[in-house]
Amino acid sequence: MNIGDARARFSAFTGTGGVSEYHVMISATNVMAPYQQQLDAVLDAYQHLLETDLKGATAVFKRYFLSDASNQADDVIASDVSDCAKSIIEQAPLDGTKIAMWVYLMSGVSTRQTDSGLYEAAHGSYRHLWNGTAFNLAANSEHQMRLLFNEYVMQLAHEECTLADNCIRTWLFVNDIDLNYGGVVRARNQVFFTQGLTPQTHFIASTGIGGRQQDANVLAQMDNYAVKGITSEQVHHLYASTHLNRTSDYGVSFERGTYVDYGDRRHVFISGTASIDNKGRIVHPKDVVKQTHRMWENVEALLAEAGCSYEDVGEMVVYLRDPSDYAVVSKLYQERFPDKPYVIVLAPVCRPGWLVEMECMAVKAQENDAFPAL
Repeated sequence: MNIGDARARFSAFTGTGGVSEYHVMISATNVMAPYQQQLDAVLDAYQHLLETDLKGATAVFKRYFLSDASNQADDVIASDVSDCAKSIIEQAPLDGTKIAMWVYLMSGVSTRQTDSGLYEAAHGSYRHLWNGTAFNLAANSEHQMRLLFNEYVMQLAHEECTLADNCIRTWLFVNDIDLNYGGVVRARNQVFFTQGLTPQTHFIASTGIGGRQQDANVLAQMDNYAVKGITSEQVHHLYASTHLNRTSDYGVSFERGTYVDYGDRRHVFISGTASIDNKGRIVHPKDVVKQTHRMWENVEALLAEAGCSYEDVGEMVVYLRDPSDYAVVSKLYQERFPDKPYVIVLAPVCRPGWLVEMECMAVKAQENDAFPAL
């Protein structure tokens, strides 16, 4: 729908446990407008939705996709004083505008920032813990990533949680990913080993992708999500071994996807997924159309392993390495997912041969008396 000089798409899910949840993607539509006007248009559209279609919902996580973080991030910080976890990253929207926003909202929850610095959305026996835009200025990408994870481990400990038992999802944004991704991988592997996360146990769903922070000296930025109150029986990992290999086969440490069962619904988190086969090889090199179709097939296989389909997907983020591929990839998405909330941004994937990658979240109703409702 168009709201002023912005376009919004949203999805909604209502469970039986008293919590509804929503995903909203909002982008500016006037590519000729200056940045502040585009930011105002996005925020005005969001406020309109809060007063109409999303009345009663509370934001628990936001991500701003910017075309020039150095000159734009301060205005986002000044304009959005809402009390939720906020991620601000330079990943330019490829529709020609300067800003887009993804918001995840819930109704029926209480929210606050905890003493650990994490943002909490609480309902019943569960506490959903979100964090955005974590960074530091250590000497290189490896040291920055190690400090980020070490700080997060301490934040989780403050909440009586652990990385292995409670963290469900991370996003790792790497400045100049072709140069700095190796350091991020080494740091994550080392920290995970100390936390009991190995190929024999499990890893965490994640996206490791190109993205720049406001300060060019920041080489790694992290967002994360954990849940307090879940048990190991509620958390399952997705492999789709007919289509994908284990990430540990080529020296990295994340799960292809994770789902969490609650009494009234199943949450599914699909990691950044590209055109790859179950031997770890790039499928359809240098052909973005065929890579897009294979990527969709891989995501579909992961969703199916969780008992879901694209009908259950609430939001999608699509990453392109080459902005000249936008027109063709956008057309493919418009044809297949005309009403789905998604955004296509400029963000190189961690292997140069991957031209396109996507991630998504899904939710499906279920009745499971073994666990409390969300």
